[in-house]
Amino acid sequence: MKNIKVAVSGACGRMGKTAIEAVNADPALDLSGLIDINEIGASYYGIKVTNEIKQTNFREKTDVLIEFTHPKSVFENIKKALSENLHCVVGTTGLAEAQLKEIEKMALDKNLGVLIAPNFAIGAVLMMKFAQIAAKYMKSAEIIELHHDKKADSPSGTALLTAKMICENIKPQIKNPDIINLGGVRGGIMKGAGGGEVNVHSLRLPGLVAHQEVIFGDIGQTLTIRHDSLSRESFMPGVVMAVKEIVKRKGLIIGLENIMEGF
Repeated sequence: MKNIKVAVSGACGRMGKTAIEAVNADPALDLSGLIDINEIGASYYGIKVTNEIKQTNFREKTDVLIEFTHPKSVFENIKKALSENLHCVVGTTGLAEAQLKEIEKMALDKNLGVLIAPNFAIGAVLMMKFAQIAAKYMKSAEIIELHHDKKADSPSGTALLTAKMICENIKPQIKNPDIINLGGVRGGIMKGAGGGEVNVHSLRLPGLVAHQEVIFGDIGQTLTIRHDSLSRESFMPGVVMAVKEIVKRKGLIIGLENIMEGF
């Protein structure tokens, strides 16, 4: 079988550079294109950085685009990639529901696959799954997510997806009225269709990478489920898995768990 040809969008960012190394290190993948609005003309592994997602800018015909840019640019980047007949593996969060529907339609029309994952760390996916299970049995839950101070969006896509998964299972609770002395101190609240809700708290500090804990409370006990990404390399096994799988898929897939065996 021929190798999968991969381009990286956001190539000069921290996640992009880590993705370049992961692609280059995998014997089944070939790095074929680099896109970024910075360092245009710079070269990594003999491939020059360009500022446009375009097949003619790549070293050879490319199969998959890895997208790690910014919430403000991700939607247009995905649409451009699909128009260039590229499957997409996307780690940038912040897409609206209407945008996701448009991406899904375009991907199906083009017979291409798009995987959007708020978190590519295998441990983070397990953390979310464990939290979803625990929500069936515990009364209340809150999420604290901690990221580096350069992260553009709050809360993280991981926290939003975790809250959604918990809300599917957690039962509504009667809460006493709060005395709030500082606006926003209780975080944001995600409410489920069944009446359950989860408070989400975001921390942004230098020195962090990506961390999340879900704290459940019940009578006389608490349960904490926590995941820590200590380096960006923690995301790369999931990214590589997604690249190899998305070329077999059509349409839009949300969440790495949907391509993991056993989920």
